[in-house]
Amino acid sequence: MSSRIEQLLAELTPEEKVSLLSGEDFWSVPAVERLGIGKLRVTDGPNGARGGGSLIGGVKSASFPVGIALGATWNVGLVTEIGAALADEVKSKGAHVLLAPTVNIHRSVTNGRNFECYAEDPILSAELAVGYIKGLQGQGVSATIKHFVGNESEIERTTISSEIGERALREIYLIPFEWAVKKAGTWGVMSSYNRLNGTFTSEHNWLLSTVLRQEWGYDGIVMSDWFGSHSTAATVNAGLDLEMPGPARDRGQKLVAAVNAGEVSVAMLDQRVLAMLRLMERVGSLDDHRTFQEHANDRPEHRALIRRAGSEAAVLLKNDGILPLAGSGKIAVIGPNAKTAQIMGGGSAQLNAHYRISPWEGLATALGEDRLSFAPGCTNHRFEPVLRGTFKVEYFANQTLAGEPAHIGSMDDAQAFWVGHVADGKVDPLHFSARISGVFTPEETGEHRVGIYAAGFGRVFIDGKLIADAWTGWTKGRTFFEEGCDEVVGTINLEAGRAHQVAIEFSTKEFATLGLAAFAVGIGLPLGDAAIAQAVDAARDAETAVLFIGRNGEWDTEGSDLPGILLPGRQNELVEAVAAANPRTVVVLQTGGPIEMPWADKVAAVLEAWYPGQEAGNAIADVLTGAAEPGGRLPQTFPVRWADNPAHSQDREVYPDLEGKVRYEEGIFVGYRYYDRVGMTPLYPFGYGLGYTSFELNDLVIDDSGFESDGKLIVSLAATNTGDRPGSTVVQLYVSDDKSTEPRPVKELKAFEKLHLEPGEQRSVSFLLDARCFAWYREAAHHWLVEAGGFTIRVGQSSADLPLTGSVTRSTTLMLAV
Repeated sequence: MSSRIEQLLAELTPEEKVSLLSGEDFWSVPAVERLGIGKLRVTDGPNGARGGGSLIGGVKSASFPVGIALGATWNVGLVTEIGAALADEVKSKGAHVLLAPTVNIHRSVTNGRNFECYAEDPILSAELAVGYIKGLQGQGVSATIKHFVGNESEIERTTISSEIGERALREIYLIPFEWAVKKAGTWGVMSSYNRLNGTFTSEHNWLLSTVLRQEWGYDGIVMSDWFGSHSTAATVNAGLDLEMPGPARDRGQKLVAAVNAGEVSVAMLDQRVLAMLRLMERVGSLDDHRTFQEHANDRPEHRALIRRAGSEAAVLLKNDGILPLAGSGKIAVIGPNAKTAQIMGGGSAQLNAHYRISPWEGLATALGEDRLSFAPGCTNHRFEPVLRGTFKVEYFANQTLAGEPAHIGSMDDAQAFWVGHVADGKVDPLHFSARISGVFTPEETGEHRVGIYAAGFGRVFIDGKLIADAWTGWTKGRTFFEEGCDEVVGTINLEAGRAHQVAIEFSTKEFATLGLAAFAVGIGLPLGDAAIAQAVDAARDAETAVLFIGRNGEWDTEGSDLPGILLPGRQNELVEAVAAANPRTVVVLQTGGPIEMPWADKVAAVLEAWYPGQEAGNAIADVLTGAAEPGGRLPQTFPVRWADNPAHSQDREVYPDLEGKVRYEEGIFVGYRYYDRVGMTPLYPFGYGLGYTSFELNDLVIDDSGFESDGKLIVSLAATNTGDRPGSTVVQLYVSDDKSTEPRPVKELKAFEKLHLEPGEQRSVSFLLDARCFAWYREAAHHWLVEAGGFTIRVGQSSADLPLTGSVTRSTTLMLAV
């Protein structure tokens, strides 16, 4: 602790101390001008830095690949580069803290936020988190690793109790956070919304004080997720430093009163304040008195990095020799994601990207548009397409659209996300109404679908007729972070070329947890059999058909889990029809996690491209044409069907929830650990991915000279590129306990290294394993235990391809402190 912050603490009044422990507004902690303490500003991440704007619109930002895409790179160095680049983005938005990375585990295949997280495996997640944090904080910007802990589902996430045994917590869910503290020195941690075993994590003393601070030695801050604090004394005493957002709800004068009443000691208050001052000193906000400004810095080096990372994230799941594309024949570009750039997931991670490159644009640039033909085939949207255009907005300082407007403004597109500051401050952001008016001119005549969903009451009129009503009988659904209703859809016949008058009425309502107001209105014309027939004709007339299918940020989103892992809409039907017409069919998937692929054996190639950021189309085209290697390996097992996933259960308390609880019954057997345990072969295993060259691993050597004394081991081997072009692979090392007194996984990932080798190049790889690599957590004794007996070392290029094996043995047990 520096003498400066000690001096500041001594000079702060009780009220000033308390002011530093809650937000001033949605994105900042107040300054203390009397002592020259500047304002601390935060911004959402993790795949960019949105700044202080709404989730919709705002100052433009660079859009990087999402978390699962970075997980698929298995490249710690690359993720460190991205962390450093994100520091530039944070600074361009006038902020000091990035709310990232997200390291919750892929427990299920249907979690709406899997796209934002790295992996199903704690070691892969932890290694990448360490790189991300070091890159970010190396540039003076604080990370805020999240969500601590047990937020593996978006269903009732603000109230649910995640019932997780301590062994599963220690061996799976806490490891990325532990490494972030011990190996990366993270300056920030964000508590999750949920309860952990009955207690909100924001007031969980065992979690925030015993584990995080006492056992791990953490000296940074813990902030609440937005509106995730539920008490005053309990949160402060448990270890929650900062309540967000502001203005204060549970702190402020309530905390002053709690200190005066002896519910919170002065010493405890000072601990919380010192943590905040320490963070402010680390990120330089103590002395940051600049006028707040946000800039849209579209940097060429960020463009190049995003494109490179997008290619390295792409996982080639199948290739019958059709890729990379060669020759000069006609290519049919088909599918709902072909001309739409799906660059990110939904929720707090979304931002206003500088630009979006679609796969069509990427292929047109790489191959020439004259070689391409296009057919959409079908749709894959969850909601009707947002109504685009410029709209007049009349704001009323009441909830009944009564009287004269308090403010008149405009909006681009028929959607809004209002938080904190609305209509230039002329209405209460939680108690207002609005009338939005504009026109819609259809391109085709026919029966159109009109949809609206809202965190508030909303309805849509076209040419004066009520078409979609989300006002009367409003019911809570799975939109806008569970504050909104599900989409309400009506139909109307519209005439091509005619400017139809559109009026949208909106009013706020009481919120459950998150204080926000929002709506989205869309109008769409359904595609039918004719669209699939058109796609089949295009495929039949081309040498190669490339199908761009999957999901989008409406499906893969914060605040809503997936209903399953079948492709939405008629996409499976489209693949079957196109593959029947042209056996040279390549499927390019964009999803935030696994899908079922009933057509996998009928297509020539499958590429999983995830949501790779603003350079999506260029990165995908680079891989398809061979300008770049498909460098990704799966960070999550792809099961044959949803029912194969360990979280899938007839018991609703296991998933999705029952009476306020979700029970992690599978314990430590998450992902590949489960499939190994039950002997089930997945569609594609964890760690799997093909490239455009081949690799051999050999010469495994194990140095166990220190294994008996301290549990350490050195494993070395040689990796060779045996193909005729440069390429990459991931060398993966797994450990098996041959005989344990408690159930353990068949194998567990303990180390890995991404290699890029030229043709014929050979490189030595070494791994240093410590005692924790062989230990399991014994709950009753509260320690890690390495048991006497044999262990098997397995090395290969996926969890299902481990040709190199070796054995080591201990004659004594070894107990390790937490």
